[in-house]
Amino acid sequence: MKIAIINGPNLNLLGTREVSVYGRQNFETYLTQLKAKYPEISISYFQSNIEGELIDAIQKNGFDCAGIIFNPGGYTHTSVAIGDAIAAVTAPVVEVHISNIFSREEFRKISHVSAKAKGVISGLGLKGYELALLSLIEK
Repeated sequence: MKIAIINGPNLNLLGTREVSVYGRQNFETYLTQLKAKYPEISISYFQSNIEGELIDAIQKNGFDCAGIIFNPGGYTHTSVAIGDAIAAVTAPVVEVHISNIFSREEFRKISHVSAKAKGVISGLGLKGYELALLSLIEK
């Protein structure tokens, strides 16, 4: 089973960025641990700060993978095009947010992704990625 994890803008700074919100662990270390825990799953990873590259990654993986775990970062609240890309692919997408976007600024409560996603996990830290993976495995 192939699962793609796609992370949006600023998530390359995990471990150093706003550690009170996002924690001290970088994503690469977490990904290594996740792959070790689920060796039977082929997990690919892509991160970009560029909206078009995220759309390309959704399209590339959206017909080839059993599912996509997607943290759109700040594009959650601004990108209709990313929502459209999710609607266009056949792979189920689970939207993940490390922080609880609903307890933050008002503009973060709007998502152009959620209505197109299979589900949303928000506020559970990096554990949200594993929960998303489990939801895709058990589908």
